Amino acid sequence: MILGLLKEYGTETRVALLPETVKSFTDLKVEVLVEKGAGEQAFATDADYEAVGAKAVSRADVFGKADVLLQIQPPAEGDVDKIKDSQVWISAFNPLWETELVKTFLDKGITTFSLDMIPRTTRAQAMDILSSMATVSGYQAVLEAATHLPTFFPMFMTAAGTIRPANMLILGAGVAGLQAIATSRKLGAQVQVFDVRSAVKEEVMSLGGKFVELEGATEDKAAGGYAVEQTEEFKKKQQQAINDHAAKANVVICTAQIPGRKAPLLIPKEAVDNMKAGSVIIDLAASTGGNCELTKDNETVVHNGVTIIGQSNYPAKKPIDASRMLGKNVLNFMKLIIGEEGALNLNFEDDIVKGTCITHAKEFYNERVKSLIETK
Repeated sequence: MILGLLKEYGTETRVALLPETVKSFTDLKVEVLVEKGAGEQAFATDADYEAVGAKAVSRADVFGKADVLLQIQPPAEGDVDKIKDSQVWISAFNPLWETELVKTFLDKGITTFSLDMIPRTTRAQAMDILSSMATVSGYQAVLEAATHLPTFFPMFMTAAGTIRPANMLILGAGVAGLQAIATSRKLGAQVQVFDVRSAVKEEVMSLGGKFVELEGATEDKAAGGYAVEQTEEFKKKQQQAINDHAAKANVVICTAQIPGRKAPLLIPKEAVDNMKAGSVIIDLAASTGGNCELTKDNETVVHNGVTIIGQSNYPAKKPIDASRMLGKNVLNFMKLIIGEEGALNLNFEDDIVKGTCITHAKEFYNERVKSLIETK
């Protein structure tokens, strides 16, 4: 098998595989072609890749010779036309949201795997790119909030008086939220957390956060650990509670998302109007509409003295470690489709392989994606 590592585009600074991970592929007898300059923004040179057995080649050579094409982002404009139906495309292309791209893959008969659809099971934890990248996002979000906040995070007792600690409100206690709690507490902030899943309460408290409980939330064990859509009655009760806490907060970090759906609106304009001037909102759900009504993806908005930062790719701000974590996830997944002597082995009897596969032989393989697209 020949694995082709493509250079990312736009503002993406990560790379799907660093040289240290490429070496593991060459040890598995997989030939690796790396597009020239693919790792330069993650501080990995072409010479670094060649030192571990890869070949640095042109983009045209990667598309022309590779059996498997790998990158982080969805295909760049025009790239789908370059992919042959005999090739396999692997990236994180958000198929529950990018349905038109999925239809194009299907029509062209391209075999595709979306790494953000890896089943969230115990066996798949070492392949879970969403958790890895959410860890980076939660950490970086707090650091950005700290740089924009006009006050300190920790309590200071000085000769000039006592500085009170910052009040932090975190919406959503998934991996990003939990990392945000841990980082905020290390910096000395007081942290309160909302989440509709009662199961996360213990984790929140173990990290030093205060879990704000609301009765009546809908939970679904079949949702794979994600939040699910709530009743209108609960939404109204939740909204009032969030508005009250946001008004007292110095920083709000929004992390709530529902796969395949627009992000739930948790901070309406009137809630922002009631926040203190100088407060900061970091919205990690910006790419799917945002949890804050005033969020603009990849933009910073200031409204009545409140800074609202819409950022959907914080991992790109930590390209070395983010690429390192991502590459390990990719390697662990691809070991499931690498057979003897480095041959490609698409074993659809494996639940992780089948669950991550979106299209193959002009058929849908992922049931969630199939159901979503066929009911639209």
